[in-house]
Amino acid sequence: MATRIARAGAKSRAPAATAGAAEAAGELIAAGRDFAARGWVPATSGNLSRRIDAGRIAVTLSGRDKGALKTGDFAVIALDAPLPPGVSAEAPLHVSLYRRDPGIGAVLHVHSLAATLASQAHEAAGEIVLADYEMLKALAGITTHATRVIVPVFANDQDVPALSRRVEARLAKLPGAVGYLIAGHGLYAWGRTMAEARRHVEAFDFLLTCELEKGRLFR
Repeated sequence: MATRIARAGAKSRAPAATAGAAEAAGELIAAGRDFAARGWVPATSGNLSRRIDAGRIAVTLSGRDKGALKTGDFAVIALDAPLPPGVSAEAPLHVSLYRRDPGIGAVLHVHSLAATLASQAHEAAGEIVLADYEMLKALAGITTHATRVIVPVFANDQDVPALSRRVEARLAKLPGAVGYLIAGHGLYAWGRTMAEARRHVEAFDFLLTCELEKGRLFR
């Protein structure tokens, strides 16, 4: 079951639950504005979600301008229930991550230029290997530049449940992964908190830009 988040001042029979949803909405609104200012979610693209509690998430509704999100632009989804109409078509990709790892607190999907182009360039390989960058230390669990991070790249697919199953199968072989790419589409990144997820998005965008520039300068 999904419900829209009540606007401030609305009456509620469950104040604690409403407060949790409102806090999630506030963090998502801030992330949406930041990403829009950076040009990462053009033309209503992208989708953002944040865990409310063990069994529920807040996720952006379909077709919303991420730079102008309001409290009513989110649905609260129960992780153990079927997805209702009106949520983003890519909501299954969010839900599968939260179900897979109860430690995930936020999932953010952007259509940045670097993510869109890098994913196309590496679609045939099925992954991008990021190695020896100091910026890798911005990703959770990494403490040295002397490491390799595999970022899976999946072919785009309008059958999102099928895509979600492929993502789940690949991520099962990559413990500790905090992001993946969909070719010609964009980046999914997540974290234990909204702050960590936003840091991961920013770090991946920088790292993917480095890969694109390296390919252009040293080919």
